[in-house]
Amino acid sequence: MKNPRFSFRTKSDADILDDGYRWRKYGQKSVKNSLYPRCTQHMCNVKKQVQRLSKETSIVETTYEGIHNHPCEELMQTLTPLLHQLQFLSKFT
Repeated sequence: MKNPRFSFRTKSDADILDDGYRWRKYGQKSVKNSLYPRCTQHMCNVKKQVQRLSKETSIVETTYEGIHNHPCEELMQTLTPLLHQLQFLSKFT
């Protein structure tokens, strides 16, 4: 079974756009000019390709292959204090 693949284009001066996940380079091999093409979470096989369009250099195309099997770390860091507060408040109801 093949992993699902999706991509989108963004107008940006930055080559690597922050998507909330942590990415690592696979060995010493670079994939389509991306510095961090694989998710850092154990057993998550999502790959990410980032490249500039040759005809329109202000556009960055980001392609993902696969689906993360874990929550977004950045989102969880944002939600964790709120979840703790809700747990604390639920003791009083």
